Amino acid sequence: MKLTPFTPLLLLFLAATAGACAQNDPTDPPSPASYQLTEAFPQLSFNRPVDLQNAGDGSNRVFVIEQRGVISVFKNEMQTAEKTTFLDIESQVDDQGNEEGLLGLAFHPNYQSNGFFYLNYTASNPNRTVISRFRVSSDANKADLSSEQVLLEIPQPYSNHNGGQLAFGPDGYLYIAVGDGGSGGDPEGNGQNLKTLLGSILRIDVDKAEGTKNYDIPPDNPFANNSEGYAEEIYAFGLRNPWRFSFDSETGKLWTGDVGQNSYEEIDIIVKGGNYGWNIAEGNHCFRSANCDLGSLEPAVWEYERSQGVSVTGGFVYRGTQLRGLIGRYIYADFASGRVWSLDVSDPQSPVNLEIADANFNVSSFGIDEAGELFLCGFDGKIHKLVSEYPQ
Repeated sequence: MKLTPFTPLLLLFLAATAGACAQNDPTDPPSPASYQLTEAFPQLSFNRPVDLQNAGDGSNRVFVIEQRGVISVFKNEMQTAEKTTFLDIESQVDDQGNEEGLLGLAFHPNYQSNGFFYLNYTASNPNRTVISRFRVSSDANKADLSSEQVLLEIPQPYSNHNGGQLAFGPDGYLYIAVGDGGSGGDPEGNGQNLKTLLGSILRIDVDKAEGTKNYDIPPDNPFANNSEGYAEEIYAFGLRNPWRFSFDSETGKLWTGDVGQNSYEEIDIIVKGGNYGWNIAEGNHCFRSANCDLGSLEPAVWEYERSQGVSVTGGFVYRGTQLRGLIGRYIYADFASGRVWSLDVSDPQSPVNLEIADANFNVSSFGIDEAGELFLCGFDGKIHKLVSEYPQ
């Protein structure tokens, strides 16, 4: 470069420009101003959407679950103006409580060939959680209502803390989130009671049947064939209300957002046989007394206090392609405050948690499409997605 009286100014300009470009690099950690929320399907609305799933069958369809007991299906296209009722079980779902209703949907890994899908819903008389299998009809956009086969029923002592998530793991087993049964503080001690299914994540084999059950116990479940009377379906326990969990599609790790009681919301990575502490601990803090044995419990990988929110909504480790700055990071939110965060625990001793968006609606759930792109369900009746302010 030929030096002129303006060279210093030019060098300053080039340095500033390079710095700005570096800040906008989508591979950099996201900043609070990097992402915005927008309506994914602006012509569609829903009544309290609580889950979004894809069938994994190459059809590029989206299924949205409404808490009242209705599942809608439609093409995964922004300008979609029509949705079809895939299944309506409103008449058999109890959604009188704020946390009751049709809460979860999972498609069998071989759905394209067997047409099986699974639901998690609450019913009354008596109050219980129902895990059922249904089959699609000859019409790909309609389920066969008469095909229901009940796999599991779990008595519910109260109307809240029902869990709700269903998902198939990379091992092909069905995982089920079950809360502690409700009320406040876990008055019945279900979180630490291995003889009840409450307060746990369950794991069952839906491709086999054992005795009178319409499922089997995986032989490597932590309490399989135990002699103490522990529930063999339990995969992990000590959970208060694991409303939403998901598997990282790359690593297979199981991530859960567990809703707290008074002080802390927590994010856990679930391991087989792990005790996550409730109601001995809330997050990484003693709950019932000033002193407790935290060393015997699985620690939360992240927690936040009530100044940030009051009810965690677990999400997904992002593995899509549209938001490269988020790849490999766990995206989750708080139902009440609307804050959306990105969590990086690649260094477990120094996790990095960044707020990336602020929703003006209650974030009830997350979902992904067949390409791994992320969606947020809102109690404003809309499905939303994150978009980057910068070209990807």
